[in-house]
Amino acid sequence: MPQSQDPTVVQTGTKLVETLKGAFHTPAGYRPVHAKGLLLTGTFTPTPLASRLSIAPHFNNPSTPIIGRFSNNTGIPKIPDTDDNANPAGFALRFVYGDRKHTDIISHAVPLFPVKTGQEMLEFLGSLGDGTIGQFLATHEKTKKFVEYPKPHPERFDTQRYYALNAFKLVDGDGKVTVVRYQIHPFLGEELFLQNEQVKSKSENYLFDQFKDTITGGETVKFRLMVQVGQDGDPTNDITNQWPDDRKIKDLGVIEFNGLSQHDEEEQKNIIFDPIPRVKGVEPSDDPLLEMRASVYLTSGKERRAAPHVEKEKANGVDGLDGQADGAAEIH
Repeated sequence: MPQSQDPTVVQTGTKLVETLKGAFHTPAGYRPVHAKGLLLTGTFTPTPLASRLSIAPHFNNPSTPIIGRFSNNTGIPKIPDTDDNANPAGFALRFVYGDRKHTDIISHAVPLFPVKTGQEMLEFLGSLGDGTIGQFLATHEKTKKFVEYPKPHPERFDTQRYYALNAFKLVDGDGKVTVVRYQIHPFLGEELFLQNEQVKSKSENYLFDQFKDTITGGETVKFRLMVQVGQDGDPTNDITNQWPDDRKIKDLGVIEFNGLSQHDEEEQKNIIFDPIPRVKGVEPSDDPLLEMRASVYLTSGKERRAAPHVEKEKANGVDGLDGQADGAAEIH
């Protein structure tokens, strides 16, 4: 995973990591956002449509090993699953198609994103820190829409949808391009959320415990990998612009998890997910946020790996963000 060759991107990305870690008082060895997580292992099985749309190996092989990381929002490693700031959840998915060969999808559980550039995220974080968030939201409609969008607690991590909102290009054997945005749906299709009173009765680790119990009990966790198919004129360079609801949703295959990471804490520290696909058959769009996010992920990952150990002293609350942490934590 190479670092960006644009010094402005690297500088802004480094500043974002520093700012987010400061906002959440994130201990060394943890992500500055989505710090609390769990790794699962399993298999992806593509549909026939997937191989028609792309020559990528994971869309053409009968099956591909996968790694999934489910996470709560914020850079707080012990944030309770029942804390409103834990939403929206994150889901990073890695397809391992060869020895040290992989490609990733990064998603979260709302169909919106708060900003379109790294610089705009820095300004957003700055407004949270200096108390001018009201003024910022008054002049940034898309950020305001994201902050105010409902983020209920799911019954389980696998009873809600996840959205990878950057656009990508699927390329077939003839060079035909299909522009898409990935979505990950519950296997049975239905989204299930808790009422406020139900949340109060849940344990602080209920989401992670459910997955652990499911896997150790010999059952699997399943999703469907979907794509929203873009049409001519649909924006591909601005993650905050939604595509029309009438765009077709196509099924690319089944995601099935049947194992837990054997060394979860250390592997979470070391794994660096990449927002840019870097695989033949899937190309990035012209969205500038892709390069910025990749730089942030790489900078954060190198810092985690350099930490001598994963610190046990972990923050339990959100300091100074006044319930707005859901907006502050969306560039990893």
